[in-house]
Amino acid sequence: MFLGHYGVALAAKRVAPRVSLGVLVAAAQLADLVWPVMVLLGVERIRLEPTDNPFLNITFESYPWTHSLLAGIVWGALAALGYYALRHSRRGSTIVGLVVVSHWVLDWITHVPDLPLYPGGPLVGLGLWRSPTATIIAEAIVFITGLVTYLRCTRAVDRAGTWTLWAFVALLVALAIASITAPAPTSTNAIAWGALGGWLIPPFGWWVDRHRAPRSLGAGLRPSSPA
Repeated sequence: MFLGHYGVALAAKRVAPRVSLGVLVAAAQLADLVWPVMVLLGVERIRLEPTDNPFLNITFESYPWTHSLLAGIVWGALAALGYYALRHSRRGSTIVGLVVVSHWVLDWITHVPDLPLYPGGPLVGLGLWRSPTATIIAEAIVFITGLVTYLRCTRAVDRAGTWTLWAFVALLVALAIASITAPAPTSTNAIAWGALGGWLIPPFGWWVDRHRAPRSLGAGLRPSSPA
């Protein structure tokens, strides 16, 4: 999934209103933020197999340290501990950790069986990617649900709170469309270097959230600095 992960991050604001959207986005995409670094270092491997199905152009040969269930749980625990060390919020740290693990759950739904339960363990995946139409519908449902939830539990405190959010949404949708319609990638390194651009999205989410507040704060009040 791509948009679905961001949908989870947006929806998580309802249960963790004091956690910055930037942090939630980073948590939801942590596996995919670390993954290209691992590929460039040669620790994890992918193979190109161009097909008519844009979701199956890349074969994930080995990515146990970022995309196994056990790794997701470990990364989630580390993220939760890190957030707690910085913000001393049990609720916030718990949500951050769960959002990290949610990445594996959504990938399990969409991926063909290539996700290890643990390094060297059995590979699983329900294979929704085999149907591009079903994948796009599922992505849209999760993303739109997350966006609607975010809109219902936050409000803009200035004009930037509106236009930055819709610019954020437009960017994510454009990237999702490009990933489906763009020509098949030509090299594994090009894919990894391109994926590193994902590191720019959490700061964008943080910027959006700086101009919005939980609706529970009431009109006229600005949020405390979320992190």
